Amino acid sequence: MTAPTPQAPRHVRAVAVQPHWSARDFTTPEAFRRWMRAQLDMARPHLKPGGVNLVVLTELNGLPLVLRGGGWALRLRTFERVALALFLARLPRALPVLLRERVSPIRALQLAGIDANTELYLRTCRDLAREYGVYLCCGSAPMPRYTRHGTTLRRAPGVLTNQTVLLDPHGDLIGVTDKVHLTPDEEAGGVDLTPGDLDELRVFPTPAGDLGVAISLDAFRADVIGSLAAQGCTVLLQPDANGSPWTAKEGLPPDPAHLRDQPVAWLESSWQVTAQRQIPYAVNPMVVGNLLDLTFDGQSGITGPAEEAPGLRSYVLTDPRPGFLALTPWVTDGTPDELRQAGLDRAAHSGHPLENRYREDTLHADLTLPPAARPAPPRTAHEDALHALLRGEAHAPRPSPHPGPWALAALALLALPLLTWLRRRP
Repeated sequence: MTAPTPQAPRHVRAVAVQPHWSARDFTTPEAFRRWMRAQLDMARPHLKPGGVNLVVLTELNGLPLVLRGGGWALRLRTFERVALALFLARLPRALPVLLRERVSPIRALQLAGIDANTELYLRTCRDLAREYGVYLCCGSAPMPRYTRHGTTLRRAPGVLTNQTVLLDPHGDLIGVTDKVHLTPDEEAGGVDLTPGDLDELRVFPTPAGDLGVAISLDAFRADVIGSLAAQGCTVLLQPDANGSPWTAKEGLPPDPAHLRDQPVAWLESSWQVTAQRQIPYAVNPMVVGNLLDLTFDGQSGITGPAEEAPGLRSYVLTDPRPGFLALTPWVTDGTPDELRQAGLDRAAHSGHPLENRYREDTLHADLTLPPAARPAPPRTAHEDALHALLRGEAHAPRPSPHPGPWALAALALLALPLLTWLRRRP
């Protein structure tokens, strides 16, 4: 009797892209496709020819698609003003969603165009995964839940999660993950997303690793990391969009009486996960750039076992340490006070000559992983629907005809309370 041949380990090139975004990148489909393609072009020199390449993009890189077709509103300069203007301009589409699905105005605004935006987002990512021949973590975007009915997808009313999609080099769907722990800016007082379900988190075995996704805040939470580790995750993907100056104080402190520098708090995500050997490797890309009046900044990194990365380095405002396989430098060096001021100088609407001057970058690291030992989880109904969309076997719902004068009459009744509601936002 012949003994079974042992499977070979998996060798993977992991690539994290740190792009600089702008509201203009999302005002037309062509601009969005250019911005996404530019990120894969940034990754191209880091790809291993003939090897298995995993490219990880950033959190909420589909959220600003709510601006599609609304370039005229950008002159209003703040997100709350732009959101109000777009809601009023799109009232014939958004008002029926608000009334029928009993959601907030900001969620209704997003849902009113979500089907077309989802198709644009997913098909753009599919085409890039195919063209560049990579396993692609698309980042994340607000997306609904769909079920397939013949050649048409049907959207679950009112649901809009922060959702990551994983694709293989053929552009086919690997799996989908929702963000479980939302930040205040993602909850009802902000863009008003639906939290994901912890029990629905899964790990996806692929030639690029047993992939588990913990979107931003989820990577700081023990319940999410514990679930992924228990399912055999070998590569943690942490797409991120940190909505504040990088050298500011932490925004969600465990102890409000003792605020830490934000980079210090960030060590409790990917770096801690791999340093404590809960999961062997982690990839954490972060988007940078001012989006209207919102500031996004950070340092992207790839972390792993200390013995594979013995060199001492770390985020600014933290002590050097082993465990960073790759790390983007921040925009400048200096004393703690100089670094904190440098973050403020670059923030949105600072008026400083360095406003919006951030560092784009691309990182890579080579990972050696054990053979896959678990079967792929069965697809959910939502994943079946997205798989059909990506393969051209189904399409998202087409917009219904605009309602008549009744929607315009409601404009005057809704404008004042909507303005008041949006002005209450921080």
